[in-house]
Amino acid sequence: MYPIAYADVLAARARLRPFFDPSPVRHYPLLDELVGYGIRVLVKHENHLPTGSFKVRNGTAAVTALSGDDASRGVIAASTGNHGLGLAWAGAARGVSVTICVPRGNNPDKNAAIRALGATLVEAGDSYDDAVAASRDIALREERVLVHSTNHRDVLAGAGTLTAELLEQVPELDAVVIALGGGSQAVGASVVSATLRPALEVYAVQSTGASAQHDAWHAGVSRNSAPVDTFAEGIATGSTYELTFPALRNGLTDFVLASDNAIAQGVRDLWRITHNLPEGAGAAGLAGLRLLAPRLAGKSVGIVLCGGNLDTARAVEILSGGTPISGYRP
Repeated sequence: MYPIAYADVLAARARLRPFFDPSPVRHYPLLDELVGYGIRVLVKHENHLPTGSFKVRNGTAAVTALSGDDASRGVIAASTGNHGLGLAWAGAARGVSVTICVPRGNNPDKNAAIRALGATLVEAGDSYDDAVAASRDIALREERVLVHSTNHRDVLAGAGTLTAELLEQVPELDAVVIALGGGSQAVGASVVSATLRPALEVYAVQSTGASAQHDAWHAGVSRNSAPVDTFAEGIATGSTYELTFPALRNGLTDFVLASDNAIAQGVRDLWRITHNLPEGAGAAGLAGLRLLAPRLAGKSVGIVLCGGNLDTARAVEILSGGTPISGYRP
């Protein structure tokens, strides 16, 4: 049914515990007013974790699970930023060599942060899928351990620790709305809720400009290398993934699309109300909740501010009322 078990999440929590504390959950009455329909909105602040993203859970879970021999070989992954940052941070903490492949034109602030943590950064191709292909080639050539951002059991277990914390913090939670790129957050939520709170409704949201997972979920057929055109690079994926797609089909209550304009508005609303600045993916949960609000009337709903690594240029553009284009200007 699922690629990991709740026991895997518990094991990941034990490995992560020495490295960082649980992220906070906050309630903002102004968000309740914004969303309406009598919904109580709870924000899980993953942007308060090291590297500013939930992906540090995934990277740390993977790196701390390495055998001594694998750790000595080093790891490699493809990323649009946050997975790379999580692995780079964990690698620095454990003394493991890390190489990260990113697409050309990737978020320059994330690239700089990955390098600052001591990882080797390789720019390869024009899309995330191109970077994945490059990471596989380098893994074979250099005999590094490949840690895919989604197709990796320890990565999924790390992501599951998010929902395990959330349900301890808000045990009465009725639903959660999660931004979906590869699907690790949503799969983790489904695995954990099946044990701790089976009634929890798990919803996913993706950008209309990167709708491959959404379209595949509704059609029941996997997709690969679909077009991607969104400024929210954290959810800018054009393929489904072997480990997560069947689990998403089984575990999600529903899957919706939000426009980049709606996601940009979510950035502005979260900044205005919470005084936390999300990146695009970090605001997608709010954008999705506003679409789902009529069917979630009167419920307690969690949204995940999954990342806060918005670069300065885009922050200025969004907070000035605009919506960035996909990709980065030279």
